[in-house]
Amino acid sequence: MIIIIVFLPLFTLQGVEGKTFKPLAYTIALAMFGSLLFGVFVAPVLSSFFMKKHLKKKKAEHEEKKNDEEQIWIMKLLIKIYKPVVTFFVNTRIAAIALVVILIIVGVLIFPQLGSEFTPTLQEGTLVLRMTMAPSISLTESTRLTLIAERRLMKVPEVTGVVTRIGRGEIGAHTDPVNSAEMYILLKPRDQWRNNATQQELEEYIRWDFGEMPGALTNFTQPIQMSVDELLEGVRAELAIKLFGGDLEVLKNKADEIAAQIKNVNGAADVQVDQVSGAPQLSIVINRHEIARYGINVEDVQQAIRTAIGGETAGQIFEDVKRFDIYVRFEEEFRKDMNSIGALLIESPSGIEVPLSQLAEIKEVVGPRQITRESNQRFITIQCNVAGRDIGSFVKEGQNVIESKVKLPTGYFVTWGGQFKLQQEANARLSVVVPITLFIIFIMLFSSFNSLKNSLLIFLNIPLALVGGIVALWISGQNLSVPASVGFIALFGIALLNGIVLVTYLNQLRMEGLGIDEASIQGACLRVRPVLMTALAAALGMIPLLFATGIGSEVQRPLATVVIGGLVTSTALTLLVIPALYKWFAIKVTEGEI
Repeated sequence: MIIIIVFLPLFTLQGVEGKTFKPLAYTIALAMFGSLLFGVFVAPVLSSFFMKKHLKKKKAEHEEKKNDEEQIWIMKLLIKIYKPVVTFFVNTRIAAIALVVILIIVGVLIFPQLGSEFTPTLQEGTLVLRMTMAPSISLTESTRLTLIAERRLMKVPEVTGVVTRIGRGEIGAHTDPVNSAEMYILLKPRDQWRNNATQQELEEYIRWDFGEMPGALTNFTQPIQMSVDELLEGVRAELAIKLFGGDLEVLKNKADEIAAQIKNVNGAADVQVDQVSGAPQLSIVINRHEIARYGINVEDVQQAIRTAIGGETAGQIFEDVKRFDIYVRFEEEFRKDMNSIGALLIESPSGIEVPLSQLAEIKEVVGPRQITRESNQRFITIQCNVAGRDIGSFVKEGQNVIESKVKLPTGYFVTWGGQFKLQQEANARLSVVVPITLFIIFIMLFSSFNSLKNSLLIFLNIPLALVGGIVALWISGQNLSVPASVGFIALFGIALLNGIVLVTYLNQLRMEGLGIDEASIQGACLRVRPVLMTALAAALGMIPLLFATGIGSEVQRPLATVVIGGLVTSTALTLLVIPALYKWFAIKVTEGEI
């Protein structure tokens, strides 16, 4: 039951992490529940058929000798090495305390050096180059620029082909104008990449070989990653920095300042600001003094402009039961530019025809392309990817840079989204659920052993297991992520189970009359095999995940690293520290003991 409860935090995960790790939680919980039913109802019945009848009780020393004779040679060798060590720790308990303190100090020193991220970047085997061009660009010019970009990419030795999609149709979930292009880069097999590079290193090579594209902003990503990022914040990058405020012009200027500062942060790549302006517009401002001279109404001028340029419905045409509106407007040559529109004649009540250029100010302006809002507040997004660095430390440094070097007016503020937001939400959820789960487990341990001391001794395995997982992540150069957190959750269950196995047997030996020191040494030696089998079974199951290299292995590796590393320290310390400290945490068996 404790193993099942340990995995309860995984059921609270939502979104992307929930879809990834809830199946793991369901599988383990159901498997453990089935094992529980087997152990309670089936195993006792089968034991009555297949196991020998109960043997007569023997003295403790005879049992130890008999067990020694029945051990296989590898266990005999292991116990021969282990027994003097555990005897030393039992007789010198201060050494056990020193070992625990040293390991905890090592964990405390290493933990701040770990990077943090939501999940490791999935290496999909395909890259996508997104090009964002001027908002007013034509389809012909957009096609020309993408062809130039394709030729550059094809010069990279590892690239076998490039497929480009310009814009997106309005039927899809996310429409795109013709100034946006997605270039899918097809790669050679991994063993043909230069210098045995990883996909992340190859992406850096391609980014360097491709260089800058005049008149366009570029952003390297992956197909699945791009879709996930777009669903999260509406951007196609790992991080989204949202600047909220009221004035669109101020937002644009401050966003440019933020982007300039973020580019200087180590690890920043593909920094872009949302294109909130750049749409060419024709502004026609009516001069009321001029139209008053001719006795012309404002509505008359607006009606003429609306009809000539936009078109008006003049009637309908019927085709069987179908009806179609008839729109009329000027031919293109009379509305193609500012001069043509300025020559539009407006008739006055006296019959005089006056050119529109005399009645209004006509000029070309660059207007806003889009205005985005969240919670009824305007905002602009600065997006960027993080290369060669963890997202957690990058965001921390970026926040400090913005706070110290960008002065925001009153009412303007910055939020961070994307992968960082998911990471913060998952950590906040786990920081609440995991302590509650551990408290429930502690209550179960207390009700089982009826001893606060025994329960605390078993719980000592958790910080010792944490140290092993932290050190393993640090040695392997991995970051603290949601998969690593899931690994810690799995590790808790195994570590607690080993502690329960050992402490239960130590209590049993003392009930049979052995002294505390003798029970600690003998019980530890007799429980080496079940403790090691529990730990090795879990560790061996994680080895394929640890050395996997296929797509998706990046997400599995932190989980396996934490479990294997944590099992090394928790198992070693279960067999050394618990027997040594058992005297201080043991329950009374006879009057006057302890």
